Amino acid sequence: MIKRILALCLGTWQVFGQVTDGNTPLHLIPPAYPHAYGKATPASIKEDLDKIYTYLNAVTPMELVDKNTGRSLKSPTTNAMFKKGDYRLFSYEWGVTYSAMLTAAEVSGDSRYKEYALQRMQYLSQLAAYYKSNSSLEEQKSSPVASILHPHALDDAGALGMAMIKGLNTQNKGQLTPVIEHFLDFIMNKEYRLPDGTFARNRPLKNTVWLDDMFMSVPAIAYMGKLTGEKKYFDEATKQVKQFSQRMFDTQKNIFIHGWLEESAVQPKFHWGRANGWAIMAITELLTVLPKEHPDRSVIMDLYLKHVQGLAALQSGSGFWHQLLDKSDTYLETSATAIFTYSICKGINEGWLDYEAFGPMVLLAWEALSTQITPDGKVTGTCVGTGMGFDPAFYYYRPVNPYAAHSYGPMLLAGSEVMKLLKNRSYGINETAVQFLQR
Repeated sequence: MIKRILALCLGTWQVFGQVTDGNTPLHLIPPAYPHAYGKATPASIKEDLDKIYTYLNAVTPMELVDKNTGRSLKSPTTNAMFKKGDYRLFSYEWGVTYSAMLTAAEVSGDSRYKEYALQRMQYLSQLAAYYKSNSSLEEQKSSPVASILHPHALDDAGALGMAMIKGLNTQNKGQLTPVIEHFLDFIMNKEYRLPDGTFARNRPLKNTVWLDDMFMSVPAIAYMGKLTGEKKYFDEATKQVKQFSQRMFDTQKNIFIHGWLEESAVQPKFHWGRANGWAIMAITELLTVLPKEHPDRSVIMDLYLKHVQGLAALQSGSGFWHQLLDKSDTYLETSATAIFTYSICKGINEGWLDYEAFGPMVLLAWEALSTQITPDGKVTGTCVGTGMGFDPAFYYYRPVNPYAAHSYGPMLLAGSEVMKLLKNRSYGINETAVQFLQR
């Protein structure tokens, strides 16, 4: 019917030379959206995710080579290094990617994603076991898996630890469990903290709290609680979220500031997109496994809902979010948009959010994100690694690069959750607007 009306509109314009309110239902003219609008299907999303999988599978080899000759090694040696690929197998970004591959396999039914994650995590665990048993302390520190054997920051342990817990099964339990326990011991007992127990860093200044560290710690702790059934892990995870939020949640805008300085009476307020992404993803993962009877669940849920409201108010008309969320003259950024899409859509699928109210915005976000996937599976528009800054120019002019690893896991997570949503909920176009339909 709409196509007929639009055809009549076109014919009217051809005859009379103009479209007017008197001869055309103007409210039905398709808007000039910057990308596909209301077109995504589970099949189209799977096609996009497959591009990413195919690319990553080809450029992240599981292979050791000799540092001097570059020749492939059949077994580990003290002179080994990973064969060069486009991305590191053991970074926190790849911990997110492994978790995302497991989610993509579950939602799509395609076992290749799961195999990608499990094969590489098991490979890392095997190497860690070898170097721990067969190398001196100094040799371990120069081994290919030095940051696994001797983590120095939450970045080394949190995301990869969570992914390994998610990937744990009866077949690989003996391989992954020692690394998981090692990571959680570091997070719980060795990472630097403020006197009240909040995770902190001594860079760029002494006793600085980075919002990023909420994700680098809380999900792994929470999933360890699920794995062991021990309440102490859930208590620690919720405590961290509450203490980070007391310092860093901007209650006027319902979004987080990026960093907090212990010795500063007035905090610099830069609402960096990806850091807000790490925060809401941490909260989302925590709520996914936090027992319903836990005394802090309502507090964490209230924070999640407020953060979603703050983010929803700042989504751009194209579907992306900005590098600095509240500064519309900063560039539109892929990784933050992907993390928000995943975290909000996960909330819809879990029943925490109304699908009719929030479904259209996550669909819009996904359709924007899909434009950043190149035909060969790279993801563009991603801000490179970013520490804390104390002036706006630092955030405004951070480079973007297709080899910034931060978007790959979030893109797989976002696509998987939107695919799950579309498998369970129908949407249509009502007067050119996406509307999710009641069943």
